[in-house]
Order: sequence, then C-alpha cells, then structure tokens
Amino acid sequence: MASYYNNETILYLNGEYVRAAEAKMDYYSQSFHYGYAVFEGIRSYRTADGETKIFKATEHYDRLKNSAIALNLPYHWTTGELIDITYEVLKRNNLQNAYIRPVVYAPANMSFVVNEQSFIVIEVWEMGLFLGEKLLRVITSSFQRPNPKGFKIEAKANGHYVNSILASQEAKAKGYDEALLTDINGYVAEGPGANMFYEKDGKLYTPPAGNILPGITRATVFEICEELNIPVEEKLFTTAEVQEMDAAFFCGTAAEIIGWESLDDVRFKLDWNDTLSKKVKEAYSAKVIEAEVMSEAV
Repeated sequence: MASYYNNETILYLNGEYVRAAEAKMDYYSQSFHYGYAVFEGIRSYRTADGETKIFKATEHYDRLKNSAIALNLPYHWTTGELIDITYEVLKRNNLQNAYIRPVVYAPANMSFVVNEQSFIVIEVWEMGLFLGEKLLRVITSSFQRPNPKGFKIEAKANGHYVNSILASQEAKAKGYDEALLTDINGYVAEGPGANMFYEKDGKLYTPPAGNILPGITRATVFEICEELNIPVEEKLFTTAEVQEMDAAFFCGTAAEIIGWESLDDVRFKLDWNDTLSKKVKEAYSAKVIEAEVMSEAV
C-alpha cells in the first residue's frame, strides 16, 4: 500500500500544524459514519522559475466552500486564508510537486440534524502520474452515476466517491485501466474521478453539466481550446458514439490529461500523437508549470 506520510509529515488540523502520525479525529464523527464531508483535490507544481505554485488555488478553495454550503456544513474560513495555510503546509513538508487534500468534516453526531460546527484538515503528499504514462484501456462500467436529484451533484462530497471506487475497482479487476460511467439515461457522464472529452474531425466534445461534476481541469481544457483555436462543444452522446471517434481523454486534477487507447477494446481512429487532444495535453502541462506553450494554434 502507498505510504502518504511518515513520522515527520506535517498537516494542518483545526488551527494547528501537527504531525500526521499524532493527529486525531473523533470516531463518532458524522463524516466517519456516513461519509458526510466535502473535500478538494489540488496539485502544486515546481514552476519553470523554480517557485512553488498551487494550480487554480482560488478556484479549488472557492469550490470547497460552495460544496460545504451545498451540504449544510458550517464554513468559516476564507479562500485567501486557506491558500496561505496550504503554502505553509507545503513548506513545512519541503514539497513542491504535491497533491493537496483539504477536507471539511463534521463533528460527533449520530442524528441528521444540522451541525453547528465543522472542522478542517489539509494534507499534502507526493503524487506522480495518477493513471500512469501509457494510453488507457477504458471499459464502460456496469455502474452508473447516481440520479442527480438524489444529491447535490455540484458538491465534491466524500460519500459520492463510493460510486467511483466501485466502478474503478470493477474495471481493474477485468484487466482495464479505468472505467467510464454513464448517467441514468444511458449517456456518457464521466470517469470515476475525471471528466472526459472526445475528438472528432478537428473538434472536441464533452458531456454537459447536469449529470457530472464540472471539474476545474475540465474548465481549464475549455480555456486551452480557446487559446489554441480548437472548437469544443458540450453535448449528450453514447459510448457507442465514442467508439467511432478519433481520440478521447480523461482530465482531472489527479489524472491531469491522459489519453485513451481504446474503449471496450475498440481502438480510436487516429494515432494519439497526431491528435489535437495531445496538443491540449501539452498545453496543460506547460500551463501548470507556467512555461511557454510550444504547440501551434490550429
């Protein structure tokens, strides 16, 4: 199993910087028992000039706040305050290229009444390529995304990710790299922890909001497409349609941008190296370290 901390690791816990090995939480927490908490996945990078930069820090911490409010979790921190704290946690752990996990969680409460307080922890650890370097063999999952009327789909809530774990474990047990989930109507939704795009005839397409968590990396892909003059459109589509496309990729903070080799063993029509999708990946890699984008506009 991966080791995320050692005896020297420091995290931020409710106003204090403490050793991860000594940190404690209440095992009667509503979050522990019911998954009632919200979180963010954030990355920091060593930039081209050697500095440490948290990518899209404001957007991530704003979403953390919005997620907490959506789930009725009391929230009393400011985005600026949490960004400053996060840089301090990175500094104390001597990390630049890191994964950052803030979690807002609930106190001891076995009832379903609204809590009067909540707590926060910010953890950091080294993370390489979450889904590896090779193009992915993706399989359509037997699991679907839950009905969006059953929860606040725009909130990045801990309990929602049981669905993601089940789908990803199923895919790997069948010998694939990752899963693709559909929505309750059978249209493509997203991966277990990433949004998806496909490419066809010089244009990118992605599922619309409504049955997905509209990711911050997804929004960054839209920015890159505008910068590179690549047309992009939100639309509904099926897995059978994706199999007929030129290319496809996942995007997310942990996954970054990673191309697919195939969906349900059907390979895509273009070589990945000849795709606009690869240009988007290269532009994203340059953007996070604040280097010049070398890809030419199309």
